[in-house]
Amino acid sequence: MEESPATRASLLLRIKDRQDADAWRQFVQVYAALIYGFARKRGLQDADAADLMQDVLRAVANASARLEYDPARGSFRSWLFTVTRNKLYNFLDGRRRQVLGSGRSDEQQRLEEQAAPGEDPADGWDREYERRLFAWAAEQVRGEFEERTWQAFWRTAVEGEGAREVGATLGMSVGAVYVAKSRVLARLKEQIRQAEGD
Repeated sequence: MEESPATRASLLLRIKDRQDADAWRQFVQVYAALIYGFARKRGLQDADAADLMQDVLRAVANASARLEYDPARGSFRSWLFTVTRNKLYNFLDGRRRQVLGSGRSDEQQRLEEQAAPGEDPADGWDREYERRLFAWAAEQVRGEFEERTWQAFWRTAVEGEGAREVGATLGMSVGAVYVAKSRVLARLKEQIRQAEGD
């Protein structure tokens, strides 16, 4: 698996300041859905996953003043994964202590959704992070392009449609579709590099 890029060091420095609303907004845009999705995939109900997400974000906020980014010690995203996983285990452990299993099928399904032994839940964490980062970057740059250019990119690069069909429905030549796709991809890569601090 290709190593995904590290979290932008400047963002980590900025979130040390709890008053930097823009940094926290960007941080939450990228990571909140990742944490929530991780919890949902582990069988938590919507409200419980939202509560877990808030607990993790609160833990990051409480630790942010002490965060010293040192890539040699590991990535921030790995640390966040550990915090999220531990909060999830604590939540599940607390629930297990309160409720004895009844053998109901919904509880059995939840158990089966847990990661299999030997399966690394961090792999899914990284893939979901990359998806969330792409969605965030797309949201940031979409307004920079005409709708037809964006549709040519989206339909060919994301939805997998052929350039000929897309061009025909958008009134563009095949070459223009490829140019539109290339322009948007280049801008997305630039946005992601900026966010990641390359």
